[in-house]
Amino acid sequence: MTDFTRDVHCLCGLTVDAVTQEEVVARLRQAAASRTRCFLSTPNLSFLVGSLEDAAFRRSVINSDLSTADGMPLVWIARLMGVPLKERVTGSNVFEALRQGPGRLSVYFFGGPPGAAEQASRRLNQAAAGLVCVGHDFPGFGSIEDMSSDGIIDRINASGADFVVVALGAKKGQAWIERNRDRIRAPLVSHLGAVVNFAAGTVRRAPRWMQCCGLEWLWRIREEPSLWRRYWIDGGRLIGLLWRRVLPAAWYLRRHRPSAVALAEASVGCVEEHGRMVIRPLGAWSAANLLPLRQCFAAAALDGRPVRLDLGGVSFADSAFVGLLLLLHGALAECGRLAVTNPSYPVRRILGYACADFVLEHTA
Repeated sequence: MTDFTRDVHCLCGLTVDAVTQEEVVARLRQAAASRTRCFLSTPNLSFLVGSLEDAAFRRSVINSDLSTADGMPLVWIARLMGVPLKERVTGSNVFEALRQGPGRLSVYFFGGPPGAAEQASRRLNQAAAGLVCVGHDFPGFGSIEDMSSDGIIDRINASGADFVVVALGAKKGQAWIERNRDRIRAPLVSHLGAVVNFAAGTVRRAPRWMQCCGLEWLWRIREEPSLWRRYWIDGGRLIGLLWRRVLPAAWYLRRHRPSAVALAEASVGCVEEHGRMVIRPLGAWSAANLLPLRQCFAAAALDGRPVRLDLGGVSFADSAFVGLLLLLHGALAECGRLAVTNPSYPVRRILGYACADFVLEHTA
């Protein structure tokens, strides 16, 4: 069930939560204790540029229960676009915080290079800290279908793991989770590709100062020279994204920031028309006044009827509004229940800058 209370924002077409590492770790521990499912995504620059061309990859992040900005380029983009991320939260740091923290969570490593998961399991259990490995699997390099057999899923479930750490490559790993998340009994699942190598000791993490300065990619190339091509391609795409989307968005959003009075006058109507729920937000919207819209979207997601979201009366929408829209899109569009219609000129422009104009493609 989609949580519309999340402090989620749109960052270049992806949902990213404005959370601290401490909050993420607490959320994961709580989910494990209550056996509540939590799919954590940790998008970095590779995720971002890949999702611009791959709708399924993008959808896997939007469908996550929690999404954190793993890469410094995402933090820099957020600052330029006025997206109020609290800090960079990497999957590796979250894993390490769980390992060093109180209590004991059980982990299952799925994927990684040959032998890495086994070595990571051995090293983790020798440390006798907050994480214990109860199983590992190297599924090879087959298809997602091959890696989703009943036998594989049964082994994962039989381990009784609290946390399934997937390492199959970003796109493949996210797709594997999307396919199998309802079959896996472990409450926590995340694709943390480099974590298996770090835990195994086959790859060293960059010094703290390089992580903070956004130079971790240089260290990763030193440790894994084959990564240079990926970073070169991603860097080129980042420059294009900055020029075409991010910088124009930063200029536009600062120039058209609504007043407190305009935000106070915003309203939303919800009516039934021809068997459909029609939602009509009016005025300027930001993180400060989204509560009525959150409630309306949550009711629409539970209602069961097709939904038409009429954006003709919206004069301004910030990253929180668009992030909330992406959650609604993720909850309803794939089952054909959502149509986003009649976008005003400001909304169409903002969605374009935010790489979120794909929400206009679906009809209900």
